[in-house]
Amino acid sequence: MDSVNITFHGNTYKFPKNVSLLEASKNFSNQYKNEILVGRINTDIEPLDYLLTEDCDIDFYDLSSFVGNKVYERSAILILVKAVKDILNEEVKVEHSIDKGIYCTINNLDLNKTNSILNRMREIVNNNMPIEKLTANRLKTMQYYNCVNMKDKEELLKYISNTYITIYKLDNIYDYMFGEMVLSTGYIKEFNLEYVKDNGCVLMFPFIFGDNKLTKYIHHNKLFDATIDYLNWSHKVGINTVADLNKKLAEGNWNDLVFISETMYNKTLIDIAKTISENKNIRIVLISGPSCSGKTTTSKKLKIYLEAQGLKPHAISVDDYFKERDETPLDNNGNKDFESINAVDINLFNEQLNKLLNYEEVNIPTFNFITGKKEYKNKLTLSQNGILIIEGLHSLNDNLTATISSDKKYKIYMSPLTSINLDNHNRLSTSDNRLVRRIVRDNQKRGYNASETLDQWKRVRSGETNFVFPYQDSADIVVNTSLIYEMSVLKVYAEPLLFSVKENDLNYVEAIRLINELRMILPMPGSSIPLDSIIREFIGNSCFEE
Repeated sequence: MDSVNITFHGNTYKFPKNVSLLEASKNFSNQYKNEILVGRINTDIEPLDYLLTEDCDIDFYDLSSFVGNKVYERSAILILVKAVKDILNEEVKVEHSIDKGIYCTINNLDLNKTNSILNRMREIVNNNMPIEKLTANRLKTMQYYNCVNMKDKEELLKYISNTYITIYKLDNIYDYMFGEMVLSTGYIKEFNLEYVKDNGCVLMFPFIFGDNKLTKYIHHNKLFDATIDYLNWSHKVGINTVADLNKKLAEGNWNDLVFISETMYNKTLIDIAKTISENKNIRIVLISGPSCSGKTTTSKKLKIYLEAQGLKPHAISVDDYFKERDETPLDNNGNKDFESINAVDINLFNEQLNKLLNYEEVNIPTFNFITGKKEYKNKLTLSQNGILIIEGLHSLNDNLTATISSDKKYKIYMSPLTSINLDNHNRLSTSDNRLVRRIVRDNQKRGYNASETLDQWKRVRSGETNFVFPYQDSADIVVNTSLIYEMSVLKVYAEPLLFSVKENDLNYVEAIRLINELRMILPMPGSSIPLDSIIREFIGNSCFEE
């Protein structure tokens, strides 16, 4: 019998030729936390029915991995699409992430219909229906989507040059899904669908940073409203999907799009500055948000707008109040935990804040990250119309400012809440938006390559889940820092960096996933971007750079 040599995690095994990934995976399933969903053949992600015909290196992905979690998400969305078609004969529009799920809209939806759709989804899963991977002619597929009135997919496929594309078939549903899927619906065992309001529901599935457990949906009013407001605005300017954005760029209309987006964002900050100036009790502005939300640019622009209101703002960085390196707490693995709020000298921070608010002179520390010690070189005294701007990971956690009364604080939570998707079923996630920002920024400002940034990303996301997201509801306002055109600009900078990730790099699969997302988006020159734009924080040449 012919055989093939399979390398798995550095060890070589002999299998019969034409063995499937599914059969091979049974020999290694005990090394994974959850059920294996897809496999990797050398550098390519493949479904589990893929046959091994030659010697290769393999690996597998379950729900606890970025790759596996995306596969699970896409497959759950396809099951939702099928269930909605069966129950209501309507289309699903995947909008954005919310809490630990995905917000979707469906025409004529209510609570009872949501429950009917959920029950149909469970039937589809229990029936373990096959999800078939098909190769189709791109132009003929576009004609099909035109006939079934799925214009979003037809328009998106215009920006692919391939003669053939991959689509997925689930019973009578033929869908273009952006990435690999599970073999059959039976793999999607845990999910929920919760009705929100106004034709909206949230598809929940196990959260990668929540021990891969299915959690109950928690509605975050301010975050939700900020996202919907921006979504409605994007619809008004005629940009619902990446295809709409591409059309604007193809027509050469990017300057107007830039100015409209920047004006919208600046107006938000002007309104915030006015609100703060009108409340005489507010003495401290606290700004927080996940990585690459644009906190630095926003705090500096807000400082200008506050000055225009007659206030004298001063910025203080929480990072300058880190405990001395030898006092830094340790995490569960015995490593120094710089993400924890306990890494901050809270007592000193509160002592100096109170002195400043009492108009006393304070010797502000500057943390020396080389020596791991605080240095005292700068003195500060607040005037009668002085106000402090504090930006940092823990700014919304009341433990950081425990001795300051709440009426003196104004809290801002910010995040790039991505408003456009590839099409109605394939989203551009907020986390991918931030990751691309970070890849570009880390290279521009810190000299990191894309692989180094990708390597850190899971730790960054875990820190946000523990120390940022739990406090978002305490914010007085949520600011969406996403600019509708930004991925077209970031693409120009990010693509070459992602292509530098080598095939033997552990981060290669994730780099290729991002490359494939970006290839759907037309590029836009960075020269069009104003020097005070939040995007300059990532691509460089910001007027706020010191």
